[in-house]
Amino acid sequence: MCIVIIGGNERMECQYTDICKNYGCKAKVFTKENGSIKKKMGVPDLMILFTNTVSHKMVLSAQKEAKRNNVPIARVHTSSASALNSVLAEYCGPATA
Repeated sequence: MCIVIIGGNERMECQYTDICKNYGCKAKVFTKENGSIKKKMGVPDLMILFTNTVSHKMVLSAQKEAKRNNVPIARVHTSSASALNSVLAEYCGPATA
């Protein structure tokens, strides 16, 4: 399963990808908008938006791409590791490690 994470803390990017690996998922993390997201995003199976740490402009462009590709969006207010774990447990099932 491929997951795109938009928002979050820059220092936790590696931790986000490690958590996703525990659930058997491959993750792309975009904490800042560096150029166009739609060119880098691809077509993931799930998009996670950390709404507290992302700009409104980035949310709108991500929602537009998700709608265009029929990608489900999980909106999470906090960008903590436990919040990511709970979203992945809901969408991917239990962790393998």
